[in-house]
Amino acid sequence: MSQHSEWELLDNSEKQSQQISRPSHTYWQDAWRMLRKNVLAMIGLVTIILITLTAVLVPMFSEVSYSDQKPGFGNIPPKFPITKLWDGQYVYVHNEYKLIEVSEKGELLAAPDTIEEDMAFSTKTYEIGGKEVVLDYSYAKKAKKNGGVKYKIFVEGKEIDTTPVKTVRNRTNLLGTDRLGRDVWIRILYGARISLTVGLVASLVNLFIGVIYGGIAGYEGGRVDNIMMRIVDIINSVPSLLVVILLMVVYKPGLTTIIVTIGLIYWVGMARLVRGQVLSLKEQEFVLAARTIGVSKFKIIMRHLIPNAMGPIIVSLTMSIPSAIFTESFLSFIGLGVSAPEASWGTLANDALGGIRSYPYQLIAPAVAIAITMFAFNFLGDGLRDALDPRLRK
Repeated sequence: MSQHSEWELLDNSEKQSQQISRPSHTYWQDAWRMLRKNVLAMIGLVTIILITLTAVLVPMFSEVSYSDQKPGFGNIPPKFPITKLWDGQYVYVHNEYKLIEVSEKGELLAAPDTIEEDMAFSTKTYEIGGKEVVLDYSYAKKAKKNGGVKYKIFVEGKEIDTTPVKTVRNRTNLLGTDRLGRDVWIRILYGARISLTVGLVASLVNLFIGVIYGGIAGYEGGRVDNIMMRIVDIINSVPSLLVVILLMVVYKPGLTTIIVTIGLIYWVGMARLVRGQVLSLKEQEFVLAARTIGVSKFKIIMRHLIPNAMGPIIVSLTMSIPSAIFTESFLSFIGLGVSAPEASWGTLANDALGGIRSYPYQLIAPAVAIAITMFAFNFLGDGLRDALDPRLRK
């Protein structure tokens, strides 16, 4: 048989047909590719980034702090109706029946003091723009009979039309003010700093303790595993929130105490997860090879077993952050969190309870912030779970 019949050159079309259709990806590149395809997970990731950047950067450039008080501007909502006294002079009639000088665009200008108040006749007298302005709120008691009229305003003894000219947005305080005149928007952002810090640091503490504890228990097995897991069962048998509350009562309430107490209790779930992963991996060939060449147990756990279980660990870490944030908010809500005047989403919600009917926006703002953060982390956690699961590779 001739050499020509045994060997034949391939043309370009046959060469290209044997090429790999898509480039090879590493495990993490493939996970990122799948995560990007998950719309809800990407929305959650972008939301978390935006919340973090806003909480860090906006207060740095703000002219007011979370503790700055303006008592005259207390309980002013994000949007309010304005009444025209005369050309160029506008006021907002507060729910507490007092006048606030505002601009036509909604900027808060001044909270004039009353020069005279008659409690018997339910009137307040102000001096605004050099003129005497009287607010008569005696009609509030018979508002239903008066067609909804709660007050009348007199300028230099002459009654004016109290029908609001328009409703404007509060341009001085984006989300309004609380009862002490503090800016709700800035306090929400400071609350985000505290909540995100607690969630992140507490979760890292959970990661450190849970990974080491669960890794040792799973790798050692036998009696060591039984003893370590019975300790976990004892801790897990008591409601974790109850333990956290007891620890907060014993120690001085504060941000550091919250982080420490949450970190000391919430690691049991991570330990169980890591133990299960290590039990399924420690019989693999690469672990046997490491043992054969004399690698220490600690190095086998930290350099071989834990890296191969990072997928479920990262998912659990992501899902534990909203749990820690909610726990911190609850503790602050019941008075065991950060101390005044520091702002936390829980303390903001607690402060808003007294005026929930008259000023519901003060409770809605922190509640919405907590809800958005919870949804964002849960969406991201679900997306990571799907992206890091080898069984869902496509």
